[in-house]
Amino acid sequence: MTDTNTRLLYRIYDSDIGYSFRKSRIAVAATIVTLIYFLAAIFAPLVAPTNPYDLASLNLSDAFTPPAWVEGGSSKFLIGADDQGRDLLSAIIFGARMSLLVGFASTFLAFVIGVSVGLVAGFRGGMVDAILMRIADIQLSFPAILVALLIDGVARSVMPSDMHDTIALWVLIFSIGISGWVNFARTVRGSCMVERGKEYVQAARVIGIKSTTIMVRHLLPNVMGPVLVIATIQLAVAILLEAALSFLGVGMPLTKPSLGTLINTGQNFLYSGEWWITIFPGVALAILVLAVNLVGDWMRDALNPKLR
Repeated sequence: MTDTNTRLLYRIYDSDIGYSFRKSRIAVAATIVTLIYFLAAIFAPLVAPTNPYDLASLNLSDAFTPPAWVEGGSSKFLIGADDQGRDLLSAIIFGARMSLLVGFASTFLAFVIGVSVGLVAGFRGGMVDAILMRIADIQLSFPAILVALLIDGVARSVMPSDMHDTIALWVLIFSIGISGWVNFARTVRGSCMVERGKEYVQAARVIGIKSTTIMVRHLLPNVMGPVLVIATIQLAVAILLEAALSFLGVGMPLTKPSLGTLINTGQNFLYSGEWWITIFPGVALAILVLAVNLVGDWMRDALNPKLR
């Protein structure tokens, strides 16, 4: 590590935000839990005991094996096996990987669309601002899950049935991303309308800098604080929305399950005694969303001087 990187890390550690992070035990714990999920998702093939996607390695005689500490359990399946004989711990790790992939990709899509629309609306103003914000208001009148269901339904009706499982991931990312751009756009627009009247923006206009350059180089860095907070919260919302869509049967296929797909599968056996198939994926989802939300709450407080 170079001296420059060392100094940068020390400045971050010794800054107000670093002090706020160190002082908040909840933020530290939530960040550790979130990092554990991310690292487990990234290195899922190395961390997971088995590969739940390898159908050739599955044995149906292992189906419904209870957790290891329950009578009839096996040390081979620490928290039990599902209805197809897959190790549930491995399925949760790979399912979290899929949920985080959809969450990050859809949040990035919503970020790009929302920030672009917000910058244009806030900087241009006038009729452009009115039209873009009325479109945002119209979308806000519909719940995000309905927008996602509509887009997913249209995509499935247009595409051949044999391609549904292939395009399921991309349809999920697009539908969740499109349903979440409004919060970014409205926040960036408000901040941009405040910043566009300041001296540095007026000076940039006077010396002939293009509007696009002003928005990207001057306005965007000054509105990123609240946007990062929204992105963190939107990530948790996207993960929940993906789980809800998969639970309804319009998300990821059974061959590549997410946490929502695992919960959907397990709820069919909840009342027949195989409670672990749905309880453990549900708990994993709840812990992940809670940790991400707590990190977002800390970022909101740390980046807002009025809340310190």
